[in-house]
Amino acid sequence: MEESPSPKNFASWNKEMKQNIITHDLPAILERWNISSLARRASSEPLFDIMETPILPSVLSNNSTTNRGSGTCTAGRAIPEGYTDISLKSTAKDSLITSFGKVNIKEEPVEASIPWNGEALTAFDQLLMVCRQSAPVTLAEVFSAYCEPGSIKKLGEGTYGEAYKAGRTVCKVVPFDGDLLVNGESQKRSEEILEEVLLSLTLNNLRAGRGDDVKTNSCNGFIETKDFRVCQGPYDPSLIRAWEDYDAERGSENDHPKEFTREQCYIVFVLADGGTDLESFALDDYKEAHSLLVQVTASLAVAESACEFEHRDLHWGNILLAHDETPDTNNTMSFTLEGKRMCTRTFGLNVSIIDFTLSRINTGTAILFLDLSADPALFQGKRGDKQAETYRRMKQITQEHWEGSFPKTNVAWLIYLVDMVLQKLKALAAGNKIERELRSFKKRLASYESAGDCLRDPFFADVLMAEDDELPSMPPL
Repeated sequence: MEESPSPKNFASWNKEMKQNIITHDLPAILERWNISSLARRASSEPLFDIMETPILPSVLSNNSTTNRGSGTCTAGRAIPEGYTDISLKSTAKDSLITSFGKVNIKEEPVEASIPWNGEALTAFDQLLMVCRQSAPVTLAEVFSAYCEPGSIKKLGEGTYGEAYKAGRTVCKVVPFDGDLLVNGESQKRSEEILEEVLLSLTLNNLRAGRGDDVKTNSCNGFIETKDFRVCQGPYDPSLIRAWEDYDAERGSENDHPKEFTREQCYIVFVLADGGTDLESFALDDYKEAHSLLVQVTASLAVAESACEFEHRDLHWGNILLAHDETPDTNNTMSFTLEGKRMCTRTFGLNVSIIDFTLSRINTGTAILFLDLSADPALFQGKRGDKQAETYRRMKQITQEHWEGSFPKTNVAWLIYLVDMVLQKLKALAAGNKIERELRSFKKRLASYESAGDCLRDPFFADVLMAEDDELPSMPPL
């Protein structure tokens, strides 16, 4: 499970945009998430229900992106001297634009006061509330809820964290708010972690099968986030052992976590185990390749429609695959797109999309995105490399207005995905006819503006059907 490269500096909205804006810190805006209700809920209740929206007053954490501060994370950080209350402007839908750590509020607002017992909350405080915690816990407390310490196994690593197998879950551990450089990079700040949590919550809410509510858009194609936990303290010995075992077997490119102090804070994303990434996964045949493409396309189409989602980093390390425990060629994946219930054959393959570090999403009133123009190196990869060329294609599509909605970026990654599938199928000697079919599909993709458009392509006609209809047999190629 690799993490995506992330800009080293987080800039506010492009200054060339012809708008007058008022800038506030991101944690002041938690539209659509009833944080106080979440904080009071028992852990046994369903996670991440969207509630009525309060807007909480907030102050930036003591550690900003320009001044890293002491690196100490504790609940109830100090409020700046002279601070009493905040009044923000509330606006209509789509009027809030956030770029990690900042919120730009367009003018023409309606005045709204934001009561919170006269007290401002830091981003760290709000992160604790979203995680339903009054204070950080230890890493051992989190992992022991899912497995025996001796069974923990490191699965992979990224620039900002490590992924561990814990029972039937995968726990992604990301240090934040500390002074210590992690793998040569500054640690993420509370504001950035809070945005990533909110984005994951929004995608989690797309999952079907939650209560009796019929959703206009739903799918299970994005990895399920089962929980979040804020932790503090040195790296746990059981995790250090798992880290060192991984290093001895495969060689780690990351710094040894024994350097973390008692003051270090972490966010632990507890995720479903989605299987093996596409880069390492061996496709059995063309039917599985076809299933992979339709499942990814359908998931992106649903998220586009529901929340203007763009993944913006859908390389083959960010697609997980697993075979059904009881394979059946008649197994299907159901989803709802714009109120229409659909299904597609899976041929025994389950697909999960992960890693939303670079993603863009509209939660309803807040638009979360990463300003990729802050990291020019992202677009300077080797010419001819499919992944590097896709980043550059995104730059052309967006014209570097990364806050905007450009669903064609999803199409760019689908084109990339077809190239990766072609590469996989060559090892299977799938045949010229299949290659021609895929190349023809790839050529048509270039004319589409969204994943929703792509889903209507004839390439999917044999595997995609309205849920009440009978799926025909897939003809051989």
